[in-house]
Amino acid sequence: MTDSALSVFVSRLDFAWITSLHIIYPPLTIGLAILLFFAEWRWLQTNDDNWYRIVRFFERLFIVNFAAGVATGITMEMAFGILYGPFSQAAGPFFGQVLGYETITAFMYEAGFIGLMIFGWGKISRGMHLFATFNVALSSSLSAMWILDANSWMQTPTGIALRNGVFHVTDWIAALFNPDVWLGFPHMLVAAVELGLCFVIAVSAWFVLTRRHVAMFQRPLKFAILALVVVAPLQVYLGDGLGLIVAADQPAALAALEGHYNTYNPDGSVDTSWKVVGWPNAKGDGLAWSISIPHVLSLLETHTWSGKVEGLNSFPPENRPPVVVPFYGFRIMAAAGGALMLFAFWGAWLILRGRFAVETIFRNRIFLWAAILCGFLPYISIWCGWWVREVGRQPWVVYGLMRTEQGVSHMDLTSAVLWLLGYIYFELIVWGSTWYFFAKVMRRGPDMESPVVHGGNQYLGELDAPHDGAPSYVRPI
Repeated sequence: MTDSALSVFVSRLDFAWITSLHIIYPPLTIGLAILLFFAEWRWLQTNDDNWYRIVRFFERLFIVNFAAGVATGITMEMAFGILYGPFSQAAGPFFGQVLGYETITAFMYEAGFIGLMIFGWGKISRGMHLFATFNVALSSSLSAMWILDANSWMQTPTGIALRNGVFHVTDWIAALFNPDVWLGFPHMLVAAVELGLCFVIAVSAWFVLTRRHVAMFQRPLKFAILALVVVAPLQVYLGDGLGLIVAADQPAALAALEGHYNTYNPDGSVDTSWKVVGWPNAKGDGLAWSISIPHVLSLLETHTWSGKVEGLNSFPPENRPPVVVPFYGFRIMAAAGGALMLFAFWGAWLILRGRFAVETIFRNRIFLWAAILCGFLPYISIWCGWWVREVGRQPWVVYGLMRTEQGVSHMDLTSAVLWLLGYIYFELIVWGSTWYFFAKVMRRGPDMESPVVHGGNQYLGELDAPHDGAPSYVRPI
């Protein structure tokens, strides 16, 4: 491998590291913001102060995660220009515009309300604080929408024309509503909700297992499990639909993640078995070995018994994506999703059996340990899903139009290595600090001593005024 090719590889590895470390934070911000809104709404509906203390506790974890997401997100924005300068210039008319929309309509929007959510306790009314929390949840979801829209356009570029090395937008509607985004964004949004639910489940299970504030954490644990019963199967359904879009618009990527090399022939000379496990051969034109299930690939991708699924050997070798990462990344992602669905059904069964009573819930030790471990599965699933999506698009940075080597900044090898080491150092500091503060908040537990904040004070005019006629600012709303 030449120094130039090695430099491109290091730059790609650098950006893979940056995105992999960043993507663990925004989904939890989105999912946890939605759940904070629900818990705060329950407090307003029931006037049960346990819900207030739950909100304040998980809000502290939310703040730590939000700060880490901002730090790594700014770093990733900077890395576009440093590591992918030619791509940034070429795709600027669309990609840059979309990131600008995300900044204006989502990031600045979120910044305006997150201050009220964090610092508004006791200064604004309960209803206004709930409104601020709602807007934080909405704006973080809008941010994900714009980011996924930009990434989906890279997967299925529509509404543009490539002229003189620059992507010119010819149809904004077609570009924004490209084929991949219709299920790509819902799939990511539901993944964020699933991560938020599993995070709440794992944290609550830990407190129940250690018999700390059992009565309080039993509630979010129960509600989150019941919600997961709906969300986990929905995520599997959306993933199946997204797979059909990949099969239609990125057949080479689909063939790679399924390890499928030879296109099915009607005479049955090539089957459409689904490879459970396998490994590419030395020539790269098939699998050296595999364990297969007949006809399952056809059922998954065409929903028929013997449908045609394009094989990798139908594409020129230079246009084929790598196989190992998409192949095993997809299987790990699917296994994690299936495990979460089974876990949710297990928890619902225990709830229906009356095993979640405050007096006895901590006796379900095996389930509670499984709940803690399941808190990590969505992270694994999101990581693997993102790797499948990005590696499966190779060798294109904009599918079918711009190759990755054309979009990467061609810096010298020394510079590429120094940037990689610098980003590794920074991201590890953020990652370690996040877990340090997570652990610190967990050790302290919820604040059970401070009085409950019921809202800001309202000027009541002559009502409740002292006998000397001076106005009073006494009664909290």
